[in-house]
Amino acid sequence: MTALPEPRIDVYQRWLAEHHGLHFASYEDLWRWSVTDLEAFWRSIWDHFAIESPVPPSAVLVERRMPGSSWFPGVQLNYARQVLRHADAAQAAGHPAIVWADEPLLRSGEVREVSWRQLRDQVGALAASLKALGIGRGDRVVALLPNRPETVVAFLAAASVGAIWSVCSPDMGPVAVLDRFRQIEPRLLFAADGYRFGGAEHDRRALVAQLVEGLPSLAHVVDVPVLGLPVEAAEPSRVKRHRFEELSSGHHRAEPEWLPFDHPLWIVYSSGTTGLPKPIVHGHGGIVLEALKLTTLHNDIGASVDTGDRFHWYSSTGWIMWNCQVGGLLGGTTVCLYDGSPASCGGTADWSPLWRFASLARCSFFGAGAAFYASCLKAEVRPQQLGDLSALRAVGSTGSPLAEESYRWIWDRLPKVRGRDIWIACISGGTDFAGAFIAGSPTLPLVAGEMQCRCLGAAVEAWNEQGQPLMDEVGELVCTAPMPSMPLYLWGDASGERLHDSYFDMYPGIWRHGDWVRLVPHEDATAAIIYGRSDATINRHGVRMGTAELYRAVEALPEVLDSLVVDLEYLGRESYMPLFVVLREGVVLDEGLRQRLVAEIRRALSPRHVPNEILAVPAIPRTLSGKKMELPVKKLLMGADPAKVMNRDAMANGEAVQWFVDFAARRSP
Repeated sequence: MTALPEPRIDVYQRWLAEHHGLHFASYEDLWRWSVTDLEAFWRSIWDHFAIESPVPPSAVLVERRMPGSSWFPGVQLNYARQVLRHADAAQAAGHPAIVWADEPLLRSGEVREVSWRQLRDQVGALAASLKALGIGRGDRVVALLPNRPETVVAFLAAASVGAIWSVCSPDMGPVAVLDRFRQIEPRLLFAADGYRFGGAEHDRRALVAQLVEGLPSLAHVVDVPVLGLPVEAAEPSRVKRHRFEELSSGHHRAEPEWLPFDHPLWIVYSSGTTGLPKPIVHGHGGIVLEALKLTTLHNDIGASVDTGDRFHWYSSTGWIMWNCQVGGLLGGTTVCLYDGSPASCGGTADWSPLWRFASLARCSFFGAGAAFYASCLKAEVRPQQLGDLSALRAVGSTGSPLAEESYRWIWDRLPKVRGRDIWIACISGGTDFAGAFIAGSPTLPLVAGEMQCRCLGAAVEAWNEQGQPLMDEVGELVCTAPMPSMPLYLWGDASGERLHDSYFDMYPGIWRHGDWVRLVPHEDATAAIIYGRSDATINRHGVRMGTAELYRAVEALPEVLDSLVVDLEYLGRESYMPLFVVLREGVVLDEGLRQRLVAEIRRALSPRHVPNEILAVPAIPRTLSGKKMELPVKKLLMGADPAKVMNRDAMANGEAVQWFVDFAARRSP
């Protein structure tokens, strides 16, 4: 039996003891130190991971305030430099930088590899080409690309020259993409001709033409041939067209430039379900530190030369988990990319593709959204019958709370690791700071339904409306101290008003994340349970709860595939709480099923939480990252204009909206 690598957090704690004489009796003690002595903790992350800078740190945190804190003044680094520093050792040891597959490759039982040398050469050549095109520091470089190696190369090349990266998934509609990219006025666009999903090919050349027309700041378009379609569009004279393979294969190489700690790295966006999405700017230094801390210390993913780790987290490029996946390269880990549908590889419903990919890629860490595991459970998938998963030793989950039933399914259906249930690393964080507030540790006990601990360096608390901390009670998730990866600013928000209103309006100087959380004290650490968005709270007759509790109860019934509930009690009129359910094919919402749903809600929660009405719907509206659109549906039922609360182009399933629009119209007085 192969020995498991030593937990990375144990390696870190031993380093703290040897270099700083710091000893901690429990994880909780370590966490408390990390959020009390912020300067010492974040300097330890810098030193432990040997971040390179021609100017060593002289200070860590200039002002401990939110917003407006300043980190590591004077130092220089580059995200791409931190990635490529691992190339020589990993190449010599025979570990690839990227293992990847798309649907055609998976159907043929293949995966492909990009070596560290190839990655370094392609990034260097493309960076040199970008410089030759006049792209440099501060220029916005955007991409309409799927989750493929070319996307990683394009991102790292942009980071190398100090350009600011932003990417949208090619399955997004033109309005959603233009709503994002117009705000930041890009100079160069990387554009795929199309993408494959669920066994079908989707031509996106017309969308690319719309982007070129709708982005007057563009000077260059770089074509990335995913489908191999001819480029026929006529461009305005201001735009020059280039081929990705030519720009990334030249003999001249450019090294990553040294950049200030807070130089902008990328722009990511809020979900964009209402109004224009927020363009959130993060810096090189903060992202490097947060990614190394989360990926290595919490998710226990080490450099492949030390651990043999191969890291996969299923995501489209439109979700912050794509950034998390690529962040594995910062620690010298082989990352495993899959470009395609998790539910179909050839046109028929099938939840096997990701498990077959994990087998072929020899993944040691497999991550996905919580909804994926729930779907596998309901589809009765048996992953170990789909391929050899013996390399797997950890499973990650995020996006929404992981139901207790999904914990049990994972433990029942995935391989044991040295005779024990596989470790489940649940994280909860957000696009807003490109990190996690709540995560796991392989050294802590794991209770089904709970996330194991508050992240190191994240001063997370649960607060009531008066700003008083709670323990073992549901409250607002807040962070009381700054973190390096918090937004530098929102693009175009010169006054900072929009940033303040987004995170600091309820509790001045305190980050309010918008989640309901209950902190659960244990002997070694404080665990956490997320109950859903705090702005989609159910408050029935004075009893307040998050929607996740009701979903766990309702979706435990085999007839129910998905659900959504909204509570309109706060409107100042008679309380109305409808429950919308998506049923299995062939199942009818008759009186018998309604009674079973009511009985389960009464049993799992209380009679107070029984909905006023249960309605069958074709689909639940979801954001591009898979979150249920509770607040937009709530606003719709309050009489809001559908066009203002639901941007269909910024959704995973825009077709789901119409049923709710019609329902709201029928209900209006």
